Amino acid sequence: MEPDSTGDLSRRGAQLAAHSPMPEYILEHRARSSSRWHPDSNPEGYVALCIAENNLMRDLVVPQLARDLLPPSRVLGYDAMIGAEEFRTQLATFLERAFLGRRFTPEQIAVLAGAGTVLENVLYALADPGDAVLVPTPSYAGFWADLETRDGLHIVPVHCSSDDGFRLTTKHLDAALIGAERPVKALLFTNPDNPLGKIATADEIARVVDWAEAHDIHVVFDEIYALSVFGEAPFTSVAAVRPDLGDHIHIVWAFSKDFGASGLRCGLVVSENEPLLAAVNGLAYWGVVSGHTQWILGRMIADDAWVDHYCGELRRRLGAAHENVSTALAEARIPTFPAEAGIFVVCDLRRFMAEQTWDAENELWRRILEQANVNITPGAACRISEPGFMRVCYAAEPIDAVLDGIARVGRLLG
Repeated sequence: MEPDSTGDLSRRGAQLAAHSPMPEYILEHRARSSSRWHPDSNPEGYVALCIAENNLMRDLVVPQLARDLLPPSRVLGYDAMIGAEEFRTQLATFLERAFLGRRFTPEQIAVLAGAGTVLENVLYALADPGDAVLVPTPSYAGFWADLETRDGLHIVPVHCSSDDGFRLTTKHLDAALIGAERPVKALLFTNPDNPLGKIATADEIARVVDWAEAHDIHVVFDEIYALSVFGEAPFTSVAAVRPDLGDHIHIVWAFSKDFGASGLRCGLVVSENEPLLAAVNGLAYWGVVSGHTQWILGRMIADDAWVDHYCGELRRRLGAAHENVSTALAEARIPTFPAEAGIFVVCDLRRFMAEQTWDAENELWRRILEQANVNITPGAACRISEPGFMRVCYAAEPIDAVLDGIARVGRLLG
């Protein structure tokens, strides 16, 4: 008898062993990361333009964190699983000053190990297996792994069109709701947007909330790029639009993007829904943030003068990087959608495809990866409704590597 090829795993274990929930571009990134670009030792090396990390600010963040690496002994012990009260109090003050515009209590904040864990636990508490969550597209590719892998939820894309710059309307939401064919419990709305880098206006936010309230649907606002704004349009949080969040509006944020600290795994949810927060608290044991991480991050954001300087420099550096990248893409004759926030741009590569199909898009992405040694995010991973649009992330690599990667792609497609 041949041995069981699944290793005698459960059905869900066998599924995970056979098929990673990570998209293909991430798996390719991990396989190639050992041979990264270097101007001298490896000028033809791998260039990752697919990872949404901001490494432009490490020279400011690392010294600030290093000031408080020696914590008090109490951080070695257990504390509240949703974050120490001291840390949540520091967060309440920081969030009010930084972008929420008003005060929430520490009891209305729950801290977990990264925004993905926060989303998984919040939606676990809001929806049952098989229920649907609406996600406007183009979208962050990771939402599918966050919500479908263990929660067992079903994401229903709210497809928008390139004809009007992928602008979300209530007609798009209506169509997705009608076509869901299962209970829709929540809408996951990202602002600033990933991957388009757009900022929703206060009126647009109000329309989304009004639509959700009319259909008795929760809205989870992913505001993880709230500080990463470099355009003229200001960011407006849903907390500044509504006099109160009520039981159906929830805000997610993390240190991973705005502070370039994805490896520290610290995200949070702000909510006025007490039963939801109690449910998240019940799950928090499996996603707790280390006491040391809470300590050093709390000390960092409590320094108001440093935070203000950091945010100004963040805007300046992101703006400069976006301008350099936009110029390089224009020189490579690759059209893009204008961005005003975030760390990416969406490119229109349709004219480089023999036909407008998903197979042709995958073939083009694979060609860029194999022949230019550059990895960008294919539109299929972002659930874009039309083949040929791909995301370029420009803040995770040195700017020289980014520009070299874009030049390679330009030569390949030219």
